[in-house]
Amino acid sequence: MDFSIPERVQKLLNETRAFMDERVLPLEERFRNGPFKELEEPLRRARQEVRSQGWWLPQISRRWGGMGLSCLEFGLLGAVLGRSPLGHYAFNCQAPDAGNMEILISQGSQEQQERYLQPLLQGRTRSCFAMTEPEHAGSNPLYMSTHARLDDQGWLLQGHKWFATAADGADFAIVMAVTDPQAEPRQRASMMLVPRGLEGMRLLRNIPVMGHEGDGWASHGELLFRDCRLPPEALLGPRGSGFAIAQERLGPGRIHHCMRWIGICERAFEMMVERAARRTCAPSKPLASRQLVQDWIATSRMEINSARLSVLQAAWVIDNEGAKAARQEISCIKFQVAGVLQRVLDRAIQVHGALGVSEDTPLAWLWRQERAARIYDGPDEVHKLAVAKQVLKEWESKGEG
Repeated sequence: MDFSIPERVQKLLNETRAFMDERVLPLEERFRNGPFKELEEPLRRARQEVRSQGWWLPQISRRWGGMGLSCLEFGLLGAVLGRSPLGHYAFNCQAPDAGNMEILISQGSQEQQERYLQPLLQGRTRSCFAMTEPEHAGSNPLYMSTHARLDDQGWLLQGHKWFATAADGADFAIVMAVTDPQAEPRQRASMMLVPRGLEGMRLLRNIPVMGHEGDGWASHGELLFRDCRLPPEALLGPRGSGFAIAQERLGPGRIHHCMRWIGICERAFEMMVERAARRTCAPSKPLASRQLVQDWIATSRMEINSARLSVLQAAWVIDNEGAKAARQEISCIKFQVAGVLQRVLDRAIQVHGALGVSEDTPLAWLWRQERAARIYDGPDEVHKLAVAKQVLKEWESKGEG
């Protein structure tokens, strides 16, 4: 397993890091304190620069107009882009669109790809993914009330979803719905393509997260579907394959999330070190002279390095053996990196003192937004159980039980 960075990739990382510092980070204060609509034009200009540099769609194959980076290579880039909440958006590899692109490429019909995928790849549209429901625990998505019934007029969709990221202004939603209630649990649900403006589809609200409501792409919507009529061809992929496709979407997606979190950790770490080195806690003594602060710095550095290597290992397995072979690694990094992220942000806030909980730095905003990292895409506890079950199953299969 070789984690040496090829020269072409290192060049890409250096160039994109400079671009992020010069063109993206300066937009953050407006992003944190104003409506997303006001940022659409400066972000459009930044996206044009990204395209002109050949950095567009780094996670998508060249056949579809992307850079064709491997999972590991995109992971390295993802840590650079993750330094800002706007980084992935500027490169058109943001959630939830990145995952929706991937399943439309693998599962979409030619008509679906022309109508939904191509505008998404070009950055002309946005999408959302509607799976979680307020009436059921998101930790077990097999429990789902949203359903779609097929009759001689097509599909009739009924349901209630929430935390559909970027639903506000999305041009279409990919909705998970039960289509075969009598089938085996993992074969009951299908994915449906639901265009914006469909009669019976309503955005009820943008859900406030830790006091921040958000709008546009930076939102989490609550959606209601009442007697929504869809044609038979609204089905994405085979009927009953919703959970299988969701797993296909989530495997690489967790690599993307984790490396984005590593980027946040690195930025928070840099801020913590700078603050500790410059802030005095006694006459002429910097805060960094305190052994407790030195412990925080050393522990943070170790945890970030370890987390980064774990994610790169999972990405390497995906590239070389496929996402199915990397199930254990993917679950491990999900709860490992989410925990590191929270701890590093908390230490950085503590070192900044009162400044850390103010809005004068991005730390408090990042902490509020990323606390959910231990919840979405499967809570930490579910991933720990999955890892333990797999390890025990492998042990028992060796006849040692």
